[in-house]
Amino acid sequence: MKHLRLTMIAASIALAGCSVSPQQLSMQEMRDINSADRAASVELAEPVVGVLTIEEAIARALKYNLDQRVKMLEQSLKSGELEAGKYDMLPKLLANAGYDWRDSFSHRYTAPFATPGAVDKTGMPDVSVDPEHGTWDLQLSWNILDFGASYYTAKQNADKLLIANEKRRRAMHTLVQNVRKAYWRAVAAESLSTRVADTIKDAERALAQSEQLASERVSSPDESLRYQRNLLENLRLMESVQRELASARIELSQLMGMLPGTKFELVEPKAELATINASVEEMEARALIQNADLREQFFNARIAVEDTRKAILKLLPGISFDYGTYYDTDRYLVNDNWRAAGVSVSYNLFNLLSANSRMEAADKNEALANARRMALQMSVLTQVHLSIHNYNDAMRQFQRADQIFNVDKQLEEIVRGRFAGNMASEQTKISANVTTILSELRRYQAMSKFQEATGQLQASMGMEPAIGSIDEITLGDLTEQVGAWMQGGFTAETVALPEETKEGA
Repeated sequence: MKHLRLTMIAASIALAGCSVSPQQLSMQEMRDINSADRAASVELAEPVVGVLTIEEAIARALKYNLDQRVKMLEQSLKSGELEAGKYDMLPKLLANAGYDWRDSFSHRYTAPFATPGAVDKTGMPDVSVDPEHGTWDLQLSWNILDFGASYYTAKQNADKLLIANEKRRRAMHTLVQNVRKAYWRAVAAESLSTRVADTIKDAERALAQSEQLASERVSSPDESLRYQRNLLENLRLMESVQRELASARIELSQLMGMLPGTKFELVEPKAELATINASVEEMEARALIQNADLREQFFNARIAVEDTRKAILKLLPGISFDYGTYYDTDRYLVNDNWRAAGVSVSYNLFNLLSANSRMEAADKNEALANARRMALQMSVLTQVHLSIHNYNDAMRQFQRADQIFNVDKQLEEIVRGRFAGNMASEQTKISANVTTILSELRRYQAMSKFQEATGQLQASMGMEPAIGSIDEITLGDLTEQVGAWMQGGFTAETVALPEETKEGA
């Protein structure tokens, strides 16, 4: 009865496993998850105190940006895989316990060796196995091929950890570049939004007055239409500016890991245009060592080499060493406690057929990794030269935009004076105001492009602030380090390779 009950329980468990079906999340469960995620993201970031500088914006992005934290967790995962993989090189130590039962004795008749067919069933059968007994054993097994494969896999996991670090660096470069660009766009929005809105109101009021005068036939139709056409064109320009400025703060908030609509005040940084004071050769030398994409290919090439060595290992015979201690409660055993050891050699003869194809595939994989690295070297050098060109061009474009803005600003002041003295029309004043706003916007856009070009040049050479662990540094200290790094510019000292890199090269 006891064994029947156990059988029924096992059958019920098996049937329950077969009855598993997909289960959708309810709307309430998804709402709860979303609320918890939002609360966690808000709790993660420190609130903004005072004005938000560009240095703090970059520091907040490095510390609180959720995509950046995903890269950090991926790196942590690879670190865990490396630690776990080290244990695969240890021998296998298996502890087993068992229980055997049958409802009758396993007894049998015997026959002489010379006449095995003559079974004598008149005598009493022999019993040699207890119908109910338990077993325990502890076995140590070590396979040399498994050890070799685990060793090379562990080395590959170490390289994969380094690759994850380079991916995190690449994401950091992109993030810093995007924050630089978004910050200046947000500064433009903060500086121009009120003026744009006021200009739109003035233009709409002047347009309404012109339409009223045209309906009363105070002015000629063609003159009224030309006047309205100029006002409408100015309105269209201002509305396009308003559209562009509206998304700037939202984008910056997202980059810093803040919820859309978070309130903060920006401060316009001083427009510093640092010229490049390092030779192209020095910049190329740094890029060939520190560029994140190229360093990733270095490690991929090493992984390909380890794949080749693992392929060679699979062609060798397997040698296994075994040792174990055993215990059995079977009362018919003379020795119920014993130890055993053994050595075995095995070889798959079909490996002889696949050896050439395996080695060719491994060699091609290694050659492919080397070819990718060589191709990327040329791409990185090209990227450095293009980044230098874009940097210098963006600097010239900003200088030109700044000059145009200063001229338009002076012209606007002259027109305002004439308008105050009734020597200029309101349409002329609005046009001058629109022209100045557009010039200032283009100036901000040129600075945003310059900041983007700066980030691109830094990324091509693998330049980033040496900040160590993000979780272990405070936001204030991180802001200071980012500020000091941003002041460095591109000189022979900042472009030079770190000392440990030189020693390890």
